[in-house]
This record gives sequence, C-alpha cells and structure tokens, in this order.
Amino acid sequence: MEKIVKQGILYDFYGELLTKHQREVYEDLVLNDMSLAEIAEEQGVTRQAVHDLLRRCDKLLEGYEEKLGLYEKFRRTRELTGEIREMAEKCRRSGDLSLVPKIEELSEKILDIV
Repeated sequence: MEKIVKQGILYDFYGELLTKHQREVYEDLVLNDMSLAEIAEEQGVTRQAVHDLLRRCDKLLEGYEEKLGLYEKFRRTRELTGEIREMAEKCRRSGDLSLVPKIEELSEKILDIV
C-alpha cells in the first residue's frame, strides 16, 4: 500500500515530466487501479510491455526525486506539521504555554524546508 501511495505522490510532483503515453499508462495503474492485463488490452500491447514501461516510469520518477527531493520535503513537512498540531492541542487543553517555544522551533524547521 505504501508503495502505491508513494507512486501517486511522486506522480503528482513529477508526472508532467513524463511523456503523454507514459502518463496515460501510469495513471491507469496508480490512479485508476487497473491491472497490467487491463492496461495491456486498452493499449493494445503485451503485459510485458506495460510492465517494462511502468518500471521505466518508476525509475524516471525516482530519479527526479533524487535530484529535486520534493517528496522528502513533503514528507518531512507533514511530519513536523503533525507534531505542531499535537502540541497546539495540548496547549489548548491544558492552558500550559510552555510548549510555545517548541512549536515556534518546529515552525522554523518547516520554513527551512520550504
């Protein structure tokens, strides 16, 4: 499941860098949840051809991620945002403002990422 989610996010970030044909096939797998056989039938090619194309797309998307790191920045920002929300909720419930400096520190880390 995690692989599919990561593929979808990588596609969101870098999908426009694929060719039109690559995007169509990749969307059928990741977004439309089609099987290799269904995609092959739709495209008029073999399952092996679809498999090979999808592997090339995965490598391309991973290569873009290695160079640009958008997925990793997104993941880290999401993680820090979750921590901030938890701390803010604790502050709200308890009225204890001692967590405010930690919240500000995490907010700064997010700004550094972006």
